[in-house]
Amino acid sequence: MSRLLLTKIHLWLAALLFPAMLLFLITGGLYTWGITGKTENTESTVAITAPLNADDEAGLRQIAVAELAKAGLSEPSGNARVRKTGSGFTFEWTGSQRDITVEPTDDATVAKVTIKEASLHRMMVQLHKAKGGTLFKIYATILAAALFLLVATGLLIGLKSPPFRRATMIGSASGLVVFIGLVLAS
Repeated sequence: MSRLLLTKIHLWLAALLFPAMLLFLITGGLYTWGITGKTENTESTVAITAPLNADDEAGLRQIAVAELAKAGLSEPSGNARVRKTGSGFTFEWTGSQRDITVEPTDDATVAKVTIKEASLHRMMVQLHKAKGGTLFKIYATILAAALFLLVATGLLIGLKSPPFRRATMIGSASGLVVFIGLVLAS
């Protein structure tokens, strides 16, 4: 490939995917320091006819769907699961805009439901954590491949340019050493 073609690929990928890269860079950097955004939580209790059962994920989902419908909210865009904790459990359904949990209470005829509405920053963090819908997951996968291509084309451009060749090789070797050192130190 010519240096001109590599440069064009590099520039188009960078320009096209800049918004998504910015989202991942900002949310990832802040997440590293524990800044994950806020949620507005609404708790309610629901009368049930039989005790909740950790093995009845469909029944737990029905309770969640009914409570979301009652609140006029759509279902979370991510996955649902039953998380077992000691002798108890919680049904969790996460998404980019909201999460919902259903869990038993001390009263076998009452379930506790918590709906968590995400702030804008929390929504972006949730997208970063793959809690969005299928289309955003496809977009994020394309972004991952494009980031590799950006780095690869950048390295190739540097290696093909005599004035930048030495700096590219020193930078690459230094980056590898720093990465290995930080991995071993962690």
